[in-house]
Amino acid sequence: MSMIHARTCHICEANCGVLVEVEGREILSIKGNPDHVLSRGHICPKATAIADLQDDPDRLHKPVKKVDGQWQEIGWEQAFSEIAAKLLDLKGQGAKPAMYMGNPAAHDYGISTQISTLRRAIGLKNIYSASTLDQIPHHVVQYHMYGHVSLAAVPDIDRSQYLLIIGGNPAASNGSIWTVPDFKKRVKEMRARDGRLVVVDPRRTETAKLADDHHFVKPGTDTALLIGILKSIFDSGLADTSRLDAILDDSWSAIAPAVAGFDIDELSAHCGISVEVIQEMAAQLAADQPAAIYGRMGVSVCEFGTLNQWLIQIINIASGNLDRVGGTMVPEPALDTINLVGRGSVRTTDTVRGTMPSVMSELPMVTFADEMLREDDERIRSLFVVTGNPVLSAPDGAKLDRALERLDLMVSFDMYVTATSRHADYILPPCGPLEKDHYPFFFGPLAIRNYASYSPAIFARQDGEKTDWEIIAELAREILAQDGQDVPNIREPRDVLDGMLQSSPAGLTLAAVEAAPNGIDLGPLRPCMAERLRTEDKKILCAHPDFLAELQRFAASLDDEQLDTLRLIGRRHVRQNNSWLHNSKRLLKGPDRCTLMIHPDDARARDLSDGGMATVTSRVNSVEIPVEVSDDVMPGVVSIPHGFGHGRKGISLSVAREKPGVSINDLTDSARFDPLSGNAVLNAVAVKVEKLETLVAAE
Repeated sequence: MSMIHARTCHICEANCGVLVEVEGREILSIKGNPDHVLSRGHICPKATAIADLQDDPDRLHKPVKKVDGQWQEIGWEQAFSEIAAKLLDLKGQGAKPAMYMGNPAAHDYGISTQISTLRRAIGLKNIYSASTLDQIPHHVVQYHMYGHVSLAAVPDIDRSQYLLIIGGNPAASNGSIWTVPDFKKRVKEMRARDGRLVVVDPRRTETAKLADDHHFVKPGTDTALLIGILKSIFDSGLADTSRLDAILDDSWSAIAPAVAGFDIDELSAHCGISVEVIQEMAAQLAADQPAAIYGRMGVSVCEFGTLNQWLIQIINIASGNLDRVGGTMVPEPALDTINLVGRGSVRTTDTVRGTMPSVMSELPMVTFADEMLREDDERIRSLFVVTGNPVLSAPDGAKLDRALERLDLMVSFDMYVTATSRHADYILPPCGPLEKDHYPFFFGPLAIRNYASYSPAIFARQDGEKTDWEIIAELAREILAQDGQDVPNIREPRDVLDGMLQSSPAGLTLAAVEAAPNGIDLGPLRPCMAERLRTEDKKILCAHPDFLAELQRFAASLDDEQLDTLRLIGRRHVRQNNSWLHNSKRLLKGPDRCTLMIHPDDARARDLSDGGMATVTSRVNSVEIPVEVSDDVMPGVVSIPHGFGHGRKGISLSVAREKPGVSINDLTDSARFDPLSGNAVLNAVAVKVEKLETLVAAE
């Protein structure tokens, strides 16, 4: 007899409620849960991939060790014992260890409760993670302005009348640093109350196709647009901070003079958006209506990513929309990490590339390969990769491939042999996703509504399998035991979660949340910035000196000559999520999505045809890729989706290898980064595109 389990999808930030129908261990269907308090029945194709992940024949079920280039299954005790012994031997030689945390770790609260013990056992002071590949500018701005790296203000789309999205695609992502499931329906509801959605993007994205207006912008020039909007608000006398005056610090007075010297015509020419449109955006944001501006990947993964995110916050303040119903507000989640964990940190650290930012004790990924390739005693010689695939997600993946081969010890916590884990000496695989419980630990504090939702495991674990947190905790204990250190008792994640819920303002217990399979609605967001601020003086630090200095650096760059070359941007699809869903048959079906999207004018100039092949060359590498001619990208821009590149030798993903595609990050350049955050520059990469047949004939 079949049973239906209400659960939260763990695949992306939206955390949609799903109904999973099973019979025994067979998954019969996965559908949207119409009674879920946040997602309201919405489901995207990614949720159906949970079944493919759970039952994937390519998934590892036991630890494997590389012996003479081949994978050999071993027991858990042997794996933990050997890894601990090899790590301690290397540490005894003075070898430097490192850790990389991948995106999936943020979707598993159990990992978060145990990882600090493993870091201590390994002897890490700093780590690397996917954060410096996409989101670290947000954290730098939040730390300096609001006093906590994770205190984020999100658009209150359900009550907004004007929403301006720059470089974001929530119709495909369901939000990013903004948990907003059912985005398309929410846009329809906004339009039904005469609201408007405006999108700025070099590509006519899925979100742009929903918008009332879409404006192409030259990749990497959003800073000029943002300054133009802010300057227009000030110049038109539209700035209104009355709602926030009591919590704005004195540095607010420095902002208007800092942008006054910019020429609006020069800013317009730089970004390719007319003065009239810029001024209209400013007028709409500052009109007598709840409004918000939101920017994501397109404005983060560029040279001025931190400056862009600061300008977005300042525009929301100047237009009177920060901490306003229908504007942007900070959530008050059931599990309030703002109150329960430290403020985080923004520092600098010495690397092989010189002094670099270190945010939340994370080192920039642009230095990752170099730290393994350096020739002194500071070289990284042992590496632990926790649920990540940086070969496909970090800049210059080919260089990282070479760097990983130099390691003396590499351990991957992964259920697959991927482009990254194929380099490992040991792979420690977790159990399937439906054999683990789930709580939106990191994404509840980014949701458009305050809520709580907990999902117990649906299936019992198979004999000999372990959850991620058990693997991490038990390896940490083995390392500490072999090193003669005190071995802490393991506190189960459920107990940690229960304690954190009870310590949060809502005062919920885990038992109460678990008893509500559709989630618990704690109500809409409300203006509460004054209560939530974590700065020492309880005021918003409006104009940190670093941001004002970066503004001047941008001003000096406006005169830089723009090379007449194509600019490469990434893209995502609703049927994919980074690199870790490409082995799902449900999601891979249909036409190849790893194509070079190019405007008809640019294709014609290069004798490229739809479906033909092209070579794309950047400063660091070249790839060969099918061509997709489309006016969905603006002239001068080409686009390749991220997360592909599964054709490398040694990858054991049988479905993904049918359509492996190429990795856009074989073309991005680790030499380029945002100096305030260390975030990699993955946007507006200068490339040369040529017809492949021409090159072959020339040889």
